[in-house]
Amino acid sequence: MSGTNQTTFLIKEFIIVGFPGFQDQPSKKTLFTFFLIAYLLILLLNLLLIGIFIVDRNLHTPMYFLVCSLAILDIVLSTNTVPRMLALFILDLRSTPFVTCFTQTYFFLGLSSAECFLLSLMAYDRHIAICKPLHYPSIMTNSRILKLIVYGWVSGFLCPAIAVALALRFPFCGPNKINQCFCDYSSVLILACGDILITSYVALAMGLSVILISLIYIIFSYTKIIMSVLKISTSTGRMKAFSTCGTHLLVISLFLFIAAGVFISYRIPGASADVRIMAAVVQNVLPPLMNPIIYCLRTKEIRDSLMRTLKKRRIIPTHI
Repeated sequence: MSGTNQTTFLIKEFIIVGFPGFQDQPSKKTLFTFFLIAYLLILLLNLLLIGIFIVDRNLHTPMYFLVCSLAILDIVLSTNTVPRMLALFILDLRSTPFVTCFTQTYFFLGLSSAECFLLSLMAYDRHIAICKPLHYPSIMTNSRILKLIVYGWVSGFLCPAIAVALALRFPFCGPNKINQCFCDYSSVLILACGDILITSYVALAMGLSVILISLIYIIFSYTKIIMSVLKISTSTGRMKAFSTCGTHLLVISLFLFIAAGVFISYRIPGASADVRIMAAVVQNVLPPLMNPIIYCLRTKEIRDSLMRTLKKRRIIPTHI
C-alpha cells in the first residue's frame, strides 16, 4: 500500500502545452487578445443580466431565476479555465501543480454537467408554461424552482466524481505535458501510467449519458411544446411562442453539441489536435458569451427592464 502511495503522485506538476500549431508569439498575442475580450464580455454581459434580475422584482419568476442561475454558472465555468489560458498565452506560464490541475478538471466537468441539467430545467419550465398554462403558477413556484436549481448544481458536481476518482487511482509517473489549454479530463488521463482503456470508456459513457439524457428530455419537451403551439389560434401567439422556444433551443444546441463533439473527438483517430483543443476552448467561451446576448436581445421583459433601469438612473433620456 505504501508503495502505491509513493508512486501515485510522482508527478508534482503538469505542463500545459496550449495549441501545438500556434506556439509563435504573434499567434499567442492574437489568441490572448481574442480570449481576453471574450472573457471581459462574458463577465460584463452576465453580470448585467444578474444585476437586472436583482434590481427588477418583476423578474423574480421561475423563468428568470433559471436565466440568472445560468448567468452565474456561465461566469464560474469560464472563470475556471479562461484566466489560466490567458496566463499561458501572454506570460507563458505553463506549469500547473498536480492538485490544482485535477481540481480544475473536476470543476470543469461538474460545471458542464450542472449546465446540462439547468438547460433541461429550462425546457421543463417552458413545457409547463406553454402546455399547462393554467397550472403553471401552482406547479412552478419560486421556492420549487430554487430547489430544482440546487438539485441541478449538486447533481452536476456528483456526476464526475467517479470518473475523477478512477483517474486518481493511476500513478502519474511521466510524461507530464498536457496537449490542451487547460486541464481537460481526457488530456490528463492519457498521461497516467497503466491501462486506462476501461476508465476512459467509463468516463466517456458517463459524460455522454449526462448529455444524451438532457438532450432526449429536451427534445421530448420541445416536441410537446411545438404540438401545443400549433394549436394556438392566433398567428401572433404562435410567433411569440416559437420565438421563445427558438431562443432556448439555440442556447441548448450551442452547449450540448459542442460538449458532445469534444467528448467524441478524443476517440477519433487522426483528429487534429488544434481543432480538438479549439473545440474544448470554444465550449468554455461561446455559450457563456452568447447566452446573455440571446436573452437580453430576444427577451422583451429583460429589454424593457433594462430601459426602465437606465431611465431611472438617468443614464439615458426618459423620453426615449
